[in-house]
Amino acid sequence: MPTFTPEWLLQRLTALPAARNGWVAYSGGLDSFVLLHALTALRDRLPFELGAWHIDHGLHRDSRAWAAHCARTCGRLRVPLRTRHLALTPVRGESLEAVARQARYASLAAVLRPGDLLFTAQHRDDQAETLLLALLRGSGLAGLAAMPSVAPLGAGWLARPLLECGRTELLEYAEDRSLSWLEDPSNRDPRFDRNFLRHRVLPRLAERWPTCATSIARSAAHCAEAQALIDLTARKVQLAAAGQRPGTLSIHHLRSLESPLCKAVLRHWFRDRDRVPPDSRHLDRILTEVMTARPDANPLVAWPGCEVRRYRDDLFALAPLPPIPTPGPIPWHRGILSLPEGLGHLELLAADGRGRDPQDLFASGLAVRFGTRGLHCRPVRSGPRRPLKKLFQKQDVPPWVRAYIPLVFAQDELIAVGDIQTCCLEDAAWEWEFRIRWQSDLWQGLSLTAPINTPWPSCSGTC
Repeated sequence: MPTFTPEWLLQRLTALPAARNGWVAYSGGLDSFVLLHALTALRDRLPFELGAWHIDHGLHRDSRAWAAHCARTCGRLRVPLRTRHLALTPVRGESLEAVARQARYASLAAVLRPGDLLFTAQHRDDQAETLLLALLRGSGLAGLAAMPSVAPLGAGWLARPLLECGRTELLEYAEDRSLSWLEDPSNRDPRFDRNFLRHRVLPRLAERWPTCATSIARSAAHCAEAQALIDLTARKVQLAAAGQRPGTLSIHHLRSLESPLCKAVLRHWFRDRDRVPPDSRHLDRILTEVMTARPDANPLVAWPGCEVRRYRDDLFALAPLPPIPTPGPIPWHRGILSLPEGLGHLELLAADGRGRDPQDLFASGLAVRFGTRGLHCRPVRSGPRRPLKKLFQKQDVPPWVRAYIPLVFAQDELIAVGDIQTCCLEDAAWEWEFRIRWQSDLWQGLSLTAPINTPWPSCSGTC
């Protein structure tokens, strides 16, 4: 069993990615203070500039005093400290532990730059607690792998160099050097799951199996190795199963896979797409409801943070779609028109590509509507009018996207479908041509291009 010293820590640092800055996530507690203190003892031999971040969650009445303590400690150690103050307000029923952890990591991920390392002080006992919690929650192999020693975080890296050390060794280091640290009273509250395991369960296990924390942490390492092998296989299969659109998967290819491999590919795909992964129930629904649906069906499996849909052979993992805009009309007379629900902007362009005011080209200006049914469009001069549904199908626009596409009208006549198609009017006698520019993140977020097949369609004065 290792004895924690700065020299022991230095050996662990050699396996980390090269970094220009090394930041310690410093809470003021025992574990993070020991890590920070040991790194300052190595300051002259570190391959990076040392600094610290303190996150004030704003959840305890003394949190400001704790932040001030951390500032004084870092001042004595001559370590630059940066502090972020959060104002978390968990809703009823949310886990306070989970809310604080997610907010902390999100806040730190946002400030890391390329070439930055963030050091956190989780140790062997924390690893054992994490695996036990994962078991009690019915987690899969990725959850049982617990905490990796190194992982990407934001633009930098998250490093946990103390996973081979136990809490007792860190306490001995602190007491031998007469260090002082903060004690958060919530860390002893058994209402929190991790505290219950720490203070009630693991001590009883250690009475019977003194090295249980080490054994449990070793099991987590074995799970991590197995998960890494699964991820390697899943990544290769995911590449082979790519759909027609960027970021999608081919349903036909997925259905040719054995169920365990298909599930592994889907789980990897969700992580790769930075989507909230599904639980087992939702994952089974994807296999049985979405992937087996007719190609022209419109199935949906959703959970907080993600929606899974299909269109033809492509499987989509999407952020939740915004509310469908009200039908309108939205008047458009001058300049660039801002659309509701974050759907971007519309701009009217003349033949020379310059922006024009709608009322300069149309006496009564224009109006924008959403989701109007039963419309027709004449894509080609002197050609037949076609139902909008047929136009969407030809342009491969999924049904669940169509209600978000702005429909542009001049005196109740449809003249443009977003920037997918300009509609020619049979009786128009225009002496100019125009087109619509729709600047929106919607297409990119849905793995679509805008427009899809016929870029910059326009209708000239000879329509």
